[in-house]
Amino acid sequence: MPLDLLIALTVFATVMAFTPGPNTIMLAASGVNFGFNSTIPHMVGITVGFTVLLSAAAAGLGALFAAVPELHVALKIAGGLYMVWLAWKVATAHMAESTAGPSRPFTFLQAAAFQWVNPKAVVIAITTITLYVRPGHFGSDVAVMLFIMVVTTIGSVVAWTGFGVALRRLLRNPRRARIFNVSMALLLVASIVPMVA
Repeated sequence: MPLDLLIALTVFATVMAFTPGPNTIMLAASGVNFGFNSTIPHMVGITVGFTVLLSAAAAGLGALFAAVPELHVALKIAGGLYMVWLAWKVATAHMAESTAGPSRPFTFLQAAAFQWVNPKAVVIAITTITLYVRPGHFGSDVAVMLFIMVVTTIGSVVAWTGFGVALRRLLRNPRRARIFNVSMALLLVASIVPMVA
């Protein structure tokens, strides 16, 4: 991969990984509510699930969406509805503790599967393959792309979970924690609007 394309890919991957979106918002909320260690399966699930999604996009998912646009629309609708439900779970996390037992962080499988209905993840995967994988250099470009995307994803999931953990002391007050959870839920809903519109 030429140096200019490699730099462009690295910048794109970093911006996409670290800017707020459904994954980063849920990781920050999980860091606040459950701590770093309990959020590790969530972090690993995002990384593995996104890597599989990228691999699938490289193997032809983007072409499938181009051939059957209705499938992409259906995925957007399903993903949007699921994320609204997740926003509700984030907003009511502390309320659930007092009525139905403690809430739990995402499991590895839940986080990995979520990547397939996360509109931001799907758009990033298809865009990355379209922009940074050159015809005639498929194997080498996909390998480089996967490496860079995985490294930036790991950095992002650790940073956003750490951000949530750093806020734990401030949010020990139940009222502040409630405001934080509702704010994170609203940001989660807001993050899907540009992707599903």
